[in-house]
Amino acid sequence: MSAFHDELDLDRRPEDVWSYVIDPGRLPEWQASAVSAKKLDDRPFGVGSRVRVVRYVGRREIPMTMECIEYEPGHAWTMRGVDGPVRGVFHGEVAPLDDGRRTHMTMDLDFEAHGIGRVLVPLLVRSQVRREMPRNEQLLRDHLEHTTA
Repeated sequence: MSAFHDELDLDRRPEDVWSYVIDPGRLPEWQASAVSAKKLDDRPFGVGSRVRVVRYVGRREIPMTMECIEYEPGHAWTMRGVDGPVRGVFHGEVAPLDDGRRTHMTMDLDFEAHGIGRVLVPLLVRSQVRREMPRNEQLLRDHLEHTTA
């Protein structure tokens, strides 16, 4: 079981949710700590794709690289941090509800700590994520249910 688990139902078709959440450029729209995110190669997103994400950790902007380690188009993906003192491991799943008219989304997040990260994760990162997750859920809902994503 991951350190953080969230499930939500969205009034949006699974293919719309999938195309939105899998797009690295959209990350800052629905994750409050994300300042920017950019795919590092030109090939289609999938296993091996890397994304450079800059996040607020506390009051500092921290760049990190995430790599896709699992990819099931239209259904699931896993990203793992490959550098820095705090390396997130994120797994997301998208599943249809109501004959594909709505979507059930599951998100799991955990951390690997290296060096100073062993201090940052328990003292700062976990509490920041705990505060941020409800806001991220609302941002995701706002962008997917109230706009044309």
